[in-house]
Amino acid sequence: MTPTSDNRERCSWATNASDEMRAYHDTEWGAAVHDDTRLFEKISLEGFQAGLNWSTILAKRPAFREVFHGFEIPRVATMHEGDVLNLLEDKRIIRHRGKIEAVIHNASRALEIQQEFGSLDAFVWGYKADTKSRPKQLTPEWLCEHTTSPESVALSKDLRKRGWKFVGPTTMYAFMQSCGLVNDHIHTCEVRPDGC
Repeated sequence: MTPTSDNRERCSWATNASDEMRAYHDTEWGAAVHDDTRLFEKISLEGFQAGLNWSTILAKRPAFREVFHGFEIPRVATMHEGDVLNLLEDKRIIRHRGKIEAVIHNASRALEIQQEFGSLDAFVWGYKADTKSRPKQLTPEWLCEHTTSPESVALSKDLRKRGWKFVGPTTMYAFMQSCGLVNDHIHTCEVRPDGC
């Protein structure tokens, strides 16, 4: 891994990235998230990212937050076909009907999870990765070969059983990486928490 101009060692995907991507890596990616709104945002944006580059989604995140009411679950759940049609005309976001409809649909499913488990947080953190089953020293090579985990497969299966859309195992693994359910900062990364 090559240090960046600020002499910090990072995960390889953030080493030669834009300032925005490096800031995302340093301050957000892998940090534990327990707020239902932010968890729902991360699930939704990972769904939009499927087949695309994360830097594209990150650049559009402010617009996504605006059009989806800050990803407040009850507000998103009340959106309707007229909102979908408006969003399909909004060039600031990814204009994919299926993904837009999935966010609205999934908001209603998230309300059901909140009703059953008390919070989306309580539900998703039940799938936290088992550190004993992972290598003690993560490398870029290992991560490239592992785009899912037993936990992401199980989370995906459970969400799909509950009617969620765009929550495949790879998408859920990326979600788990982003919100701290799994720590995938490589062992030489300065952002990686001690003892993980």
